Amino acid sequence: MVMNGNLRTFLGHNPLPKIVRKQRWEETLKEDVRSLGHGWSIQEANGKMRLKWRYVPNQKDQSIMLPFSWAENLRKAATTRINNIYNLTLEGHNLKAASKIAEGKAPKIERNWTQCLTNFERYKTEHENAITQKTFEHDYSKVLLDAVQLLEGKQPPTTPADLIELCIRDWPPGSATRKRRTNSLCQFLEYTVTRENAPVSWLPPKDRKTHIGRKAANAKTQKKDPLTDQEILNLIEDLQTTEAGNRWANALKLLTVYGLRPVELTHLHVKETPKGEKYLFCSYEKRSGGGITKPRRLEPLPIGNTDWKLLALLDAKIIELPKLSAEGNGVAEQIRKYLERRKAWTSLKAKVKARNEELGTYSFRHSYSVRGHKLGIDSGSMASAMGHSLEVHCREYPWSTTATIQTAFDRARSSPLLNSP
Repeated sequence: MVMNGNLRTFLGHNPLPKIVRKQRWEETLKEDVRSLGHGWSIQEANGKMRLKWRYVPNQKDQSIMLPFSWAENLRKAATTRINNIYNLTLEGHNLKAASKIAEGKAPKIERNWTQCLTNFERYKTEHENAITQKTFEHDYSKVLLDAVQLLEGKQPPTTPADLIELCIRDWPPGSATRKRRTNSLCQFLEYTVTRENAPVSWLPPKDRKTHIGRKAANAKTQKKDPLTDQEILNLIEDLQTTEAGNRWANALKLLTVYGLRPVELTHLHVKETPKGEKYLFCSYEKRSGGGITKPRRLEPLPIGNTDWKLLALLDAKIIELPKLSAEGNGVAEQIRKYLERRKAWTSLKAKVKARNEELGTYSFRHSYSVRGHKLGIDSGSMASAMGHSLEVHCREYPWSTTATIQTAFDRARSSPLLNSP
């Protein structure tokens, strides 16, 4: 082949630049480091390996030189060292400190999560917008004790998402308890980062919906049908044959006479008016899709002439009740489990099912609503007594609207004004 003279001259004096192709092991190493998460990278620097980390956007990179030459035969050793460094950063060490610990040149600092919990409790109960100790125990203590036990265990979770999932997996998606445990744990993690010098990698996710989830479309509702007053009396009489039965019967009496949600059994207090009149007060409070449940005075609606003297027994602190859990739907579940073992309840459920209805622990509360409307109490007053809005009351208790309309028109028809000229 004959080359053009000018081209030969050009090649002789201006050789083509040498193309340097990255080797496959280099790409593998870089991909391994990138897979650790956002902000992790590695590059060659003067024949050595430089590791970089930037967790927070717009934050200055942290970087260190690894004690490895940029060579294929050292890739596996470097990857092992980098993974060890990464795990140490999850425990709160910066990149430089993590590197020294991984190399054996500095002691590993263990985070005292138990102390963090103690400090958080003090912060929540003693500082601005403080909550009561009882509220802390109800909303925070159980989930945070579970979390600390996991964090100080032999194989602790290494990310907020993993920790949250471990602490909520026993509760169904969309449930009130799952939501409360998620929110309480996220508050604790935010506190440890902002006030206990935990690494920013422990900041919880801003969007918690993926953890809380939604209730399944076919999930069973706790809204069941009401019992008749006589059915309640028969059931309670059947239960009162043992000491344990008496305790559970007392719980059902309170649900019946005061129209309580099961969980409200753990929030009852006897109070006194300025005139010396004693009454029962419920301190239960929550926010939900149905509105706000506020603490309220309870109004008794006994069955006929039955007088169980519940207020006097509570005031004297001599009423015996079963040991109840205030955690989430725990009380309702405890009552359900007890009743399901009683022949009188299973027989009653079969009887009610025959009339195309269904019983549950809320059936006693619903019976209170029916009783009130039969006595002519308007829907607004019943809604207030039961601790929910008028809208919720009319939606959940359709008989309330019918009863109110009937009462109003009966009153109008009996009015002397109807026949006046």
